[in-house]
Amino acid sequence: MKLAAFVFTAAVACLSVHAPAASATDSSSQASPVSAMNSQRDIVLAVANPIDPPALHAGSSMLGYAPAGYYGAGQRAASALGDLKQHYNLHEVAGWPIKALGVYCVVVEAPAGTHRDDLIKTLAKDDRVKIVQPLQDYSVYATVAAATHHRYNDPYVGLQRGFVETDAALAQTFSQGEGVHIAVVDTGADTKHPDLQGRIHDVHDMVSGDTAAFDRDNHGTEVAGIIAADADNHQGIVGIAPKAMLSVYKACWYGPEPHGGAHCNSFTLAKALAAVIDTDARIVNLSLGGPADPLLDKLLQQLLSQGRIVVAALPPSGNVDGFPDNAPGVIVVRVSGTSPAPTGVLSAPGKDILTTQPDGGYDFSSGSSMAAAHVSGIVALLLSLSPHLDARAVHDLLVQSSKLSNGVMEVNAAAAVAALHNADKSTR
Repeated sequence: MKLAAFVFTAAVACLSVHAPAASATDSSSQASPVSAMNSQRDIVLAVANPIDPPALHAGSSMLGYAPAGYYGAGQRAASALGDLKQHYNLHEVAGWPIKALGVYCVVVEAPAGTHRDDLIKTLAKDDRVKIVQPLQDYSVYATVAAATHHRYNDPYVGLQRGFVETDAALAQTFSQGEGVHIAVVDTGADTKHPDLQGRIHDVHDMVSGDTAAFDRDNHGTEVAGIIAADADNHQGIVGIAPKAMLSVYKACWYGPEPHGGAHCNSFTLAKALAAVIDTDARIVNLSLGGPADPLLDKLLQQLLSQGRIVVAALPPSGNVDGFPDNAPGVIVVRVSGTSPAPTGVLSAPGKDILTTQPDGGYDFSSGSSMAAAHVSGIVALLLSLSPHLDARAVHDLLVQSSKLSNGVMEVNAAAAVAALHNADKSTR
């Protein structure tokens, strides 16, 4: 399978895409699908975009607006791009801000009859141009012929590192998580997000009851998007299990300090876990952690005894010695890395993961929270095919079907689905 790739190799990890549905004023730069791009024809071009964003937490992507309608571009970038497009007769295919480099980037189509290499050399001499290069293709290993892949109309699917690395598109030809109920115990989540509407079935606030604060919470929105963002809705991204149903339990909240992370406590987490016990959720995603806690351990054991599959994030310390990671039967997930994983711990994509953000946005996030969300999505794909799988069988299946991706061993959605299919056939 080949996907058109945006080739700022060192910068794509810091790419910020914040595009609320139907709110961007430049439709050509906001919603053009990757399929509209042509690596034999198009050029990637960037201009300076000096914007001082408001003081928000590190994962935010609120940038300024420019009169010309470029989403995330300041006046200087919008003016330069307008002049360049007019002077060189360029047609814009897509655009986005790259905050880490301080530039606004566009994919443009060279005018008919123009040799692309010559135009690139000319543009490179223009002082307004900071980066210019061809749009290039990269190959992604696949075990099934590319012709069998579903072609998504979600414009940012090609930027989803975890989705591509785990071959989720291949897995979704067999399962999209239909009929699987997932409890996400986290912060709140943006229930109005166009990629989460219809995927979040119910919400429960164990903290404050402030609906507005619930919808503004980043972490839960990020986790929910990775697991179950809607597919083929002409919006943003695709979740690993886009037909799974989510219940979001807000047990964590953000403090007043700027750039601070979300916090939970024994009380709020206990309320959330107790509430999950009374539901039919088969998967419980806990992208959080802390010290061992007798009360929480008891509730967790109750969930496990009921046949729930609990997916937890490995703590930043790498030690499996607290809640919920130390409980036998919990599936613990770390960010894929070059060092060996602790015994029994799964590895999944968790670095620079494009996912949903509050206010209908999209941005990159990193951490074992994101890795755990990928695994919860894959588990939903498996349970949709075989509802009676237990936690041990799921864990072993994910370990045995893990594959090398970019030199790193990590879970693979397509391989796990294929292994389950083969196991089912062998038992008939």
